[in-house]
Amino acid sequence: MSSRASAFVLLALITAPLRAQNSPASDEAQVRAVVESYLHGLKFNDVESLKKAFWPDAKLFFVDKKGGLGQLTQSQWYAMFAGSAGKEEKGDLKIAALEVTRDIASVKVVENYPGSRYIDYLSLVRFDGTWKIVNKVYTSEKT
Repeated sequence: MSSRASAFVLLALITAPLRAQNSPASDEAQVRAVVESYLHGLKFNDVESLKKAFWPDAKLFFVDKKGGLGQLTQSQWYAMFAGSAGKEEKGDLKIAALEVTRDIASVKVVENYPGSRYIDYLSLVRFDGTWKIVNKVYTSEKT
């Protein structure tokens, strides 16, 4: 094999893992892992899992009881888990839809609990090589 061909093979071997890290299948798996950390945080009232999934300045939006736009910061939301830390919630939490486009992703999550159902739409962004939830919009209903 010529030195030029050897250099090409070596370059291909070195860069293959880098290309694989940003492949659509790899991106989907990475987004899914972030959302699974989020779901684990919800299921077990585990703030550390939630912090792992969210960008620190992410916002949470919802329609409040008066029909207006409600908003929570991360610290406000995390405080709501303090009384139940580590307690497993009864319910079925799942990813209902996931779509990745280059460095952004959108995920729909459905959470069925006894007496209530939540639908979350999560926006994720990949920056510095890491996927994070940057926005959450949700609604809920009694069941």
